[in-house]
Amino acid sequence: MEKTYTVICPDEQKTMEFGRQLAQIARIGDCFALFGTLGMGKSVLARSFIQTLTGAQEVPSPTFTLVQSYETPGFEIYHFDLYRIKCPDEIFELGMEEALYQGVSLIEWPEKMAGYLPRDVFRVNITPFETGRKIEISTTSEEKYHRLLDLKAR
Repeated sequence: MEKTYTVICPDEQKTMEFGRQLAQIARIGDCFALFGTLGMGKSVLARSFIQTLTGAQEVPSPTFTLVQSYETPGFEIYHFDLYRIKCPDEIFELGMEEALYQGVSLIEWPEKMAGYLPRDVFRVNITPFETGRKIEISTTSEEKYHRLLDLKAR
């Protein structure tokens, strides 16, 4: 059964703050599928997530490279931007399988993967809300949902 965790981010600063919090619960094998239209803050959230775990100053969007990877002490982070792929099979040329099982993946435009998107992911849906954004994260995993609930305690 899918469960959803919701956060309201009234501005970009809060979106960055939430990205930092989300990074704290990441574990090897996690996939964060970032859904939202252009300008919703997917890259903002991903950038703060990556900076939190790596200390990197520069975190460019992988719009043209399609994937960027970053080392952390415990795992590698793979940041995918699938906006420009034409066919779901192209994900295999990007090393998607390795990323999904051996690291932590942040995937912008995951709908481009079609049926290749694993079921057991953090589905992060970012939509407009008043002057900011509403971020709804759903998962079918009880364990992942409890990690999300731990964010409230922090």
